[in-house]
Amino acid sequence: MKELEDRIRRDGTIKPGNVLKVDAFLNHQCDVALFDAMGAHWAQLFAGRQIDKILTIEASGIGIACVAARHFGNVPVVFAKKTQSINLDGDQYVSSIYSFTKQREYPVIVAKRFLQAGEHVLLIDDFLAKGNALHGLIDICKHAGVIVEGIGIAIEKGFQEGGSKLRKEGYDVKSLAIVEKMDADTGNIEFATTD
Repeated sequence: MKELEDRIRRDGTIKPGNVLKVDAFLNHQCDVALFDAMGAHWAQLFAGRQIDKILTIEASGIGIACVAARHFGNVPVVFAKKTQSINLDGDQYVSSIYSFTKQREYPVIVAKRFLQAGEHVLLIDDFLAKGNALHGLIDICKHAGVIVEGIGIAIEKGFQEGGSKLRKEGYDVKSLAIVEKMDADTGNIEFATTD
């Protein structure tokens, strides 16, 4: 998606350790018009698929998923929580994931009442690097008996194994921008061709 690639080039910052900082528009300050264009693009890419719910993970995926849901007939958005709280009651699906950016393991939790067996779910997230967060969501989906119709990613780090691994596992991953190379010294970013 050219609009997203252009925005990454203009406002993204490459940090040492293969970190791409896009907090000016994606995961701290949110460009809602860009999110809307992303949602419309995913709706085209997943046209003809039954989508009953969108599942994401807090916090960065929530805004993107909510705006995208408008393009899928205003389906509900469910987000996995990363911490247990008194507001999480009843039976829960729990998985554990390792965060590349936070450098720690944490649980992801979804109340069972929000995922019904047989529902068709679209997973959406802001980044795909090693695929740990998505595998945690997929684990929850398997336990819930829901069907993963596809995975929508804003930015995929194509030089890391997450995307290719998920595709080899049979998941339909649609990334709007795939970073093939990035250089912290020069600030140069190269993108792969996307759908």
